[in-house]
Amino acid sequence: MAINDTDLFNSVYKEISEKLGMDTAINIYHMFKGQQINFPVRLFNPAKIQELIVKEYDGTNVRMLAVKYNYSEKTIRRIIRESVEYM
Repeated sequence: MAINDTDLFNSVYKEISEKLGMDTAINIYHMFKGQQINFPVRLFNPAKIQELIVKEYDGTNVRMLAVKYNYSEKTIRRIIRESVEYM
């Protein structure tokens, strides 16, 4: 069957094809069909981001780091405190 009408797709594949293209939707289908997939809220690896936060911390830039990495200031302080405790 030649697939060139996105209306034939189930809703999630239709949305993927409309946003990312039909080939991408078909590839995702072949890669993951039948599986349940959960996407983490955060795109990046938290451990790596924590390393960057510790490297970039200069003693005065908690707010800037919180904004940059989309963490609360409290979380930034905890990350820094824990990094000092483990040294």
